[in-house]
Amino acid sequence: MSDRSINRQYAPATERNREPILKVLLEVLPQEGTILEVSSGTGEHAIYFAPRLHPRRWIPSDPNPVARNSIAAWRQDSTGNLYPPIALDASEARWLVEMPEALKNFDLKDHPIRAIVNINMIHIAPWSACLGLMAGAGRILPTGGILYLYGPFKQEGQHTAPSNAAFDESLQMRNPEWGVRDLEAVIAAAQTENLLLTQIYPMPANNLSVVFQA
Repeated sequence: MSDRSINRQYAPATERNREPILKVLLEVLPQEGTILEVSSGTGEHAIYFAPRLHPRRWIPSDPNPVARNSIAAWRQDSTGNLYPPIALDASEARWLVEMPEALKNFDLKDHPIRAIVNINMIHIAPWSACLGLMAGAGRILPTGGILYLYGPFKQEGQHTAPSNAAFDESLQMRNPEWGVRDLEAVIAAAQTENLLLTQIYPMPANNLSVVFQA
């Protein structure tokens, strides 16, 4: 078995949600520049989205080295607009992409980051990761830049489906700091960083796409 096969990880939900997510991304993302994906997980979204969003460039990232190995393994079949994965923890006060000397081969001067994509992270992470994501987006995105979130959310303190309530319970059993977030709290956190809500898209399986603009 090749190293490529050994390192590649699979998330069953990816094949189900990638087309609906791509449809929204094609609507809301800037027409050019670099897209930073925060918390890329297996890398399956990155390998699918990057060629379909050309000429935009895509930077995958994850704090987990196992995930980065998976992304790198998937990237072996990629087109040229998908960068190697970088180590990035959303809760950190400064992200690697804010250190040009560390990413000399990424050409962020001519192709600056114009959007941040975050799929299925904030409910499987402490609240500090969501706050860090908003702070990072506030620092990095130019005026008009886009922050895209995808996942389950509560609205007005209530779950939108019994399956989301059960999922929330299972998350909190795994880690009390995890859980399906209140959409209103997420919007408030974004506003603190001067990110304005522009659109909410209902998605399959009781998820939402939530779009903010800097």
